[in-house]
Amino acid sequence: MNSPVAWALVFHIIGVVFWIGGLLFGLQVLTMHTQTTSPEVREALAKLESKLFRGIAHPGAAITVLAGIVVVLLQPGYIHQAWLQAKLFLVAILIGLDLIATFRARSFQKGRIEMTRGECRLLHGAVSLVFIGIIIVVMIKPF
Repeated sequence: MNSPVAWALVFHIIGVVFWIGGLLFGLQVLTMHTQTTSPEVREALAKLESKLFRGIAHPGAAITVLAGIVVVLLQPGYIHQAWLQAKLFLVAILIGLDLIATFRARSFQKGRIEMTRGECRLLHGAVSLVFIGIIIVVMIKPF
C-alpha cells in the first residue's frame, strides 16, 4: 500500500507520537517544577518544558493536523463519517488543552501565576483521556 493516503497516515501517526509524547512529558516536568524551590532547578525545568512544548509537542501537532488535512483531501468521503466528526471534536478539545497547558506554563515560568501539582496532574489526565478517546473512536469507529 504505497499510496499518497498511506504516506499521509504515516506522517499523521508520527506527528501524533511527537505531539502527545511531548505534551504529556512536558506536563510531567511541569508537575515537578511546581514542587521544587531551588532557583537553579526551576530554571532548568522551565527550559526543559519550553523545549518539550515548542520543540516536540507543537511541531508534532502541526504535522498531525497538516497530514490529517491531506488525508481528508485525498479521501473527501471521510469528512461525512460520524467517527471522524467525533475524532475532530476530540482533537479540538486536545488543541484547547494544549493551549491551556502552554499558556499556563509560560505564565508560571515568568512568575505571573502559581500552579499546583494537582492542576498539572489534572491537565495530564485530561490530555490522556482525550487521547484514549481519539484512539477508541479511530480504531473501533463506534458510529
